Amino acid sequence: MKLKRFRVTNFRSVTDSGWIDASDVTALIGENESGKTNLLLPLWKLNPSGGGEISPLDDMPRSRFAEMRKEPERHDFIRCIFELDDAERDLAAKFGIDRNKTETVEVVKDFASRYLWRFSEEPGVNLNNVYEQLDCPEAQDNEEESDAEKDLGPSLHETLSRWLPKFVYYSNYGNLDAQIYLPHVVDNLGRDELGDKEAAKARTLKVLFKLVDLGPEEVLELGRATVVTERVNPQGRAVSVSEKTEAQIQIDDEQLRTRAALLQSASSTLTRSFKDWWKQGDYKFRLHADGYYFRIWVSDDRRPDEIELEHRSTGLQWFLSFFLVFKYESEDTHENAIVLLDEPGHSLHPLAQRDLSAFFDSLSETHQIFFTTHSPFMIDANRLDRVRKVHLDDDGATVASSNLAAGQGKKNDRGAGASYAVHSALNLTVAESLLLGCSPVIVEGPSDQHYLSAIKTILISKGKIQPVGELVFPPSGGAKTAKIIAGILMGRDDTLPFVLLDGDTAGKQAVKSLVEGLYQGSEDRVLSTDEFIDGITNTEIEDLLPAELIVQVMDRIERRAERDFEDVYETGKPIVPQIKNWAKTEGVELRHDWKVQLALGVKTKLLANPDKHIDEKCLSNWVNLFERLA
Repeated sequence: MKLKRFRVTNFRSVTDSGWIDASDVTALIGENESGKTNLLLPLWKLNPSGGGEISPLDDMPRSRFAEMRKEPERHDFIRCIFELDDAERDLAAKFGIDRNKTETVEVVKDFASRYLWRFSEEPGVNLNNVYEQLDCPEAQDNEEESDAEKDLGPSLHETLSRWLPKFVYYSNYGNLDAQIYLPHVVDNLGRDELGDKEAAKARTLKVLFKLVDLGPEEVLELGRATVVTERVNPQGRAVSVSEKTEAQIQIDDEQLRTRAALLQSASSTLTRSFKDWWKQGDYKFRLHADGYYFRIWVSDDRRPDEIELEHRSTGLQWFLSFFLVFKYESEDTHENAIVLLDEPGHSLHPLAQRDLSAFFDSLSETHQIFFTTHSPFMIDANRLDRVRKVHLDDDGATVASSNLAAGQGKKNDRGAGASYAVHSALNLTVAESLLLGCSPVIVEGPSDQHYLSAIKTILISKGKIQPVGELVFPPSGGAKTAKIIAGILMGRDDTLPFVLLDGDTAGKQAVKSLVEGLYQGSEDRVLSTDEFIDGITNTEIEDLLPAELIVQVMDRIERRAERDFEDVYETGKPIVPQIKNWAKTEGVELRHDWKVQLALGVKTKLLANPDKHIDEKCLSNWVNLFERLA
């Protein structure tokens, strides 16, 4: 199961978050006290990997606590839509459910810890009362038996529950100490009543010793030869260390050499693996045990002398602890899990926060990641599609939206802080692109950015283009503001950036304004989509993409219409006006961000299997465009 979207209601500061779309990596951005944590906690409590018990006193809104605590079963706090894979849909089919209606399943949980499962396209089917259909003689012979006498086996709800992902929540990451007293480690790992801070450290240490491929008890036992002052011989007499026999000395030496070799091997493994993720220096770790004490020493290319871990930066300590947990613990604790991270990396240097963001991309290959932040350095400006803005509405309740301009009306500026983080991320990316010699191409909006990034990736992978420098596509926010952004992005050599605008009315007016003003003498750097699409005028960026794919994704996104868009689409005409007319005719109000959602869906399918959707004509149009941009 893969989480597609979720909605939080009546949980702490959240009255109704609205539906929040989920990506492989989802960033929840917002100011302090905006309620970001209150969106992660209900997700965790849907199906926690550990802890996560519902606490009515803490989790119910205080304004409604007296009312809600009397009937907790009447109040849902989390609902999630999961996409089922083929195996899960095949399983549902065995229970007699139409496979065509099992693409997604909704899971709801209330404050009484009860679950409701239902298929999004079969909401009237109670999965608790659906059992596997048996097609065998024994079942037919027993038709006369009453339902009470039949052994129906597990229901579909019980069966699917086994596939429901666990949610792993982290807010304390347990920085490692430089010197670790092994007897305390052994004791703490066997206790359940540790405080949050100590429990986090114990978890990190457990993972560290897993890396060594030893239990802390064995590490301790292998080193006892250096701390024991006397032994008892087979006859029961105390023998001092100086009176050890040659056999005893050899045994002790073998133990110490074994421990040293294991720690040396672990040090090399940690150093090599850590190097792939931390780009702020070439660090080397040495894990060393001396009697009952275990130490971590660190050196790097700038400071070759070894220093205890606790004397290195807080950021390095944090990232090492975080890295250990998620690199080496994930095989067990995070199996089939969705990882929730509350304010990760807040103590890291901005560049290290960028490394952490890249680390999330790697983790997302096996686990969906949700994290909260208010730092622009944790936001990938090229992946704004995975950012969700969290802010307070006029009533002071937490809401979230993929519309990054939400909450900025005249009556509500409570979301301005979150928007500032996004704007800062965009500015940072633009600044980096100029400083690093990248070439910005101004486009109208984020949907254009998604399409062109996908096209660039495909053309490079096919060897159709070999750009000298990196092409980035900063959105201007509309055709009218392209002139302002162009002035800001003018390079160090006063070269104007390329501008790619739609061929619709607004785009044509913007092109005219640019070539008659700022771009006089550089008219060839102002491009229109009409130039790269044969036989159609008044085009938009969507017309550069395979029409069949856009139609398919549009019908999948918008299911409220009685007629599919496929039934009314006309080839050879701009597709965006057709979508708008279709929606109006069908009485469907398109979402404010429908173009972005469409772009994300098309981009995902296009990158997954480009050859399935692209013909030679489409590929030729793309090559012509990017050759101009080069």
